[in-house]
Amino acid sequence: MQMTQEYSGPTLVEPFADALPCTAVAPGILPLATLVHPCTAEKLKQLGLAVIDIEAKAVAALAARIDANFVQACQYMLACEGRIVVLGMGKSGHIGGKIAATLASTGSPAFFVHPGEASHGDLGMITEKDVVLALSNSGETDEILTILPLIKRLGVPLIALTGNPPSTLARAANVHVNVSVAQEACPLGLAPTSSTTATLAMGDALAVAMLEARGFTAEDFARSHPGGRLGRRLLLLIKDIMHTGTAIPKVQENALLKEALMEMSRKGLGMTAVVDAQQGLLGVFTDGDLRRHLDEQVNVHTTPIAELMTRQCKTVHPDKLAAEALQIMETHKINALLVVDDQGMLVGALNMHDLLRAGVV
Repeated sequence: MQMTQEYSGPTLVEPFADALPCTAVAPGILPLATLVHPCTAEKLKQLGLAVIDIEAKAVAALAARIDANFVQACQYMLACEGRIVVLGMGKSGHIGGKIAATLASTGSPAFFVHPGEASHGDLGMITEKDVVLALSNSGETDEILTILPLIKRLGVPLIALTGNPPSTLARAANVHVNVSVAQEACPLGLAPTSSTTATLAMGDALAVAMLEARGFTAEDFARSHPGGRLGRRLLLLIKDIMHTGTAIPKVQENALLKEALMEMSRKGLGMTAVVDAQQGLLGVFTDGDLRRHLDEQVNVHTTPIAELMTRQCKTVHPDKLAAEALQIMETHKINALLVVDDQGMLVGALNMHDLLRAGVV
């Protein structure tokens, strides 16, 4: 026999003027009904705004903590010959994971270690060349205090971010950065809200300060993010995406217009190069050129392509960034480019669709 579970969610009633309706999204379960919570729309907005206000004040208060301790923490991490090991339990652990990721992607090698796992073998991941960055709002997290003697024995610098300067962790650290908050945004004062936001903001401040100090560039960032749009724009070269060999549309300088049109149709790039016997580039003929010359009643069967081609055409080198090809196309309002080497020999071709497929656009 199929069992049914009694519905125990919000009361199903008709909508009323002061309520915030939420239309059911599971047809067949709550067909025609509207879920209505007794809390009004205005009240929900007020609660949300109160959280934003409390957390904004908590972050603003951190400005006074960008002090000598902050500078010393940066100096320890800048001098680190190994990696920055971030520790944190619970919500602080989630924040620690993000801080470690931010550090690693901005030029400061870092990784996150779970304190509970550290006491069961993962402490071996920390070496004498590392720096430990420990997060704990109370500064009394048992799992961190358990491994504290071992961290001290390793002799590695310990940086603590806590909301409790007199705590055990703060006092044991080589440098303590105060991330205390006046109140949590949670009305019960229990769920970590303002405190985790403040810790995250301070972690960002540390990471960005070191980014600047290291002279970290956009190209450096791209190397850590090769799959992202920025990485593709800053790392992808024209030779990585251009058409080569038999895929390059090209005809000899003595070819007729009809031969050039057939080559353009076969290769599908909206143009064809015109080359000499040694593959030196002489010019280009495009779809746009064809439209312009049709008004002149040219004979496709007898007109040499050399009479119609554009001789001083735009080209690009294969070792240039694909983003530079995009810039040339946008600046000169063209949709394709021929690629030549240092001697002016034709080596490739690409169009806007190639840049789109590569994610450069």
